[in-house]
This record gives sequence, structure tokens and C-alpha cells, in this order.
Amino acid sequence: MADNNAEEKAANTLKLWREYSNNRSPEIREKIIENYLPLVKLVAGRVAVSLPQHVDKDDLISNGFFGLMESIERFDADRGVKFETYAVVRIRGAILDSLRAQDWVPATIRQKARQYEQTVAKLEHALGRSVKDEEIAMAMKIPLSELYKLINHLNASTLIPLEEFARTETASQHTPNPAQHIEEQEVKDMLAKSIDKLPEKERLVVSLYYYEGLTLKEISLILKLSEARISQLHTKAIFRLRGALSRLKSSFI
Repeated sequence: MADNNAEEKAANTLKLWREYSNNRSPEIREKIIENYLPLVKLVAGRVAVSLPQHVDKDDLISNGFFGLMESIERFDADRGVKFETYAVVRIRGAILDSLRAQDWVPATIRQKARQYEQTVAKLEHALGRSVKDEEIAMAMKIPLSELYKLINHLNASTLIPLEEFARTETASQHTPNPAQHIEEQEVKDMLAKSIDKLPEKERLVVSLYYYEGLTLKEISLILKLSEARISQLHTKAIFRLRGALSRLKSSFI
């Protein structure tokens, strides 16, 4: 029965897309929007997990709604990309653009994030491997306990840069020019290789959070670690990835 309902819903959705493609009717568009509103709430919820409590989830949903509308207008079913895959990127992007405009990450946190990122990137480039916490602390000339406090403070600041990388992972329907397409492919390849090189637990967290769609709390139950520890692993993984990709992107300039 459940399978039949799913098939019927998919058939109805496909019919809506065909009708909208033919006549761009506002009435049909409203039906499509209503059909995908749960997707906006899902994306907003996942973004909200990594944000401070004072950020209003309803505001995230409202901004994500604009991303959904843009997705509907630009989507081309003939390119063979699922709408959900296409829309998630733009819904998330609209939410993150809104967060940037609010500038909710304190300047001091942003400065510390840059220092930490640069240290990790420099060490890993020189050593050719994932750097240890002790080595980072020594390079930054701070006690290891202070480094762990810093990582905890940086948790919130990792969300937006990480989601930017996630955008490059998703199939794009617009390729302005061949050179840009080549650069995007190189970024995707570098990201995949960098993820493979992460320490095991960090790699697992990235995989479960970004590819399997689990929350940090769900991952903590699977790995039998505290949610705070999972958040710390997530932060460390993202700064490693940022360092690897920043080196690649600098070669394009």
C-alpha cells in the first residue's frame, strides 16, 4: 500500500512538472511549491542544528522558501538531475546567504577560525598527512587544552564554509564555460581525495552528515560518542578540507 501511494505521488508530481513546463501556470507552480515545502523544512532543520540557539528556525525556512522558488523557475527536467538534488543546493544557499547578511559569526571567532585554518593547511601541506592536535597546538604556541577550547568555539563558524564545498559536490545545471567546468571538476576531485585522507572518525562524521543526511545527535549514537565530541570531529574535518581546497583554488587565480 505504501509503495502504491509513493508511486502515485511520484506520477502526480511528474504530471505537475510537465504541465508547468508547457504553460508556466502560476496555479501549477503553487501546487509544486506546496509539494516541496517539506524539503525546505528539512534543509532548514539540518542547517539549524549547527547554529546558535538564538537563530530563528522560522527565518531559515522563510529564506529557504525563496531558494525553492528559484529552483522551480530554473529547473530543467531534461538534464536528468532529480529536482530534490537540484533544489537542496539552492534552498541551502538561500539560507546561508541570509545568514551571511546577518553576519552572526563574531569577528573574533572569524579571526581565530582563519588562524586555525591557516595553521592546519600549512602543516598538512608540509607534512603530507593529517596533522595531529599536538602539532597544531605547538605551531600555534598554545596548550593542547586551549586548542580544544578553541575548536569548540569554532564549531558554529564551520557551517557556512562547509556548505559552500557541498555546493560543488552537487550536479550543476549551468556550465558558463569549459574552463569553469574543468575547475569545478578539479575541486570535486580534490574534495573527494581530501575526504578519503581524513582520519577515520572525521571521515565517518563527514560521510554520515553530508552524504547520509544524519544529524550530529544521530551520528553520536552510531559512533557511541558524545554529541560535543562529534561536533568537534566535524569542525576539525571541515578545516582540513578548507585548507586543501584553498590551496587548489589559489592555483586558479
